[in-house]
Amino acid sequence: MEITIYTDGGARNNPGPAAIGVVIQKQGQTLKKYNEFIGEATNNEAEYQAIVFALKKAKLLFGKKKIKEMEIEICSDSELAIKQLNHDYKIKETNLQSLFIKVWNLTIDFKQVSFKYILREKNKEADRLVNQALDEQERTQTLL
Repeated sequence: MEITIYTDGGARNNPGPAAIGVVIQKQGQTLKKYNEFIGEATNNEAEYQAIVFALKKAKLLFGKKKIKEMEIEICSDSELAIKQLNHDYKIKETNLQSLFIKVWNLTIDFKQVSFKYILREKNKEADRLVNQALDEQERTQTLL
């Protein structure tokens, strides 16, 4: 079974308030959408956290037995995260090194996980989810 997961992470004022967005699809059909405010982070940390979150959600959604047969394609518009995960770029920041290790540890249980860089235009739904979470957090903060 092949699953495509679109991920996005973003921070306002980088670093600043950050959020993630995840869209899980099977054969072009959206199965689940998630977004979450993650607190203070850089854009790159948020991008990685979105991938960590996506892999954890896929495990919960499909279960340990099924994921052993699954091929997952993670699509992100973060060139840095994708190139690092594909071993094209070195990881110099220690905060990203620990997130990289988290991602790799999560991929072990799946049959296969690949990482694909996509243009921002192809990641609009995940991006919208990020902004929705950030806007909701801002509204909550102004009410306090």
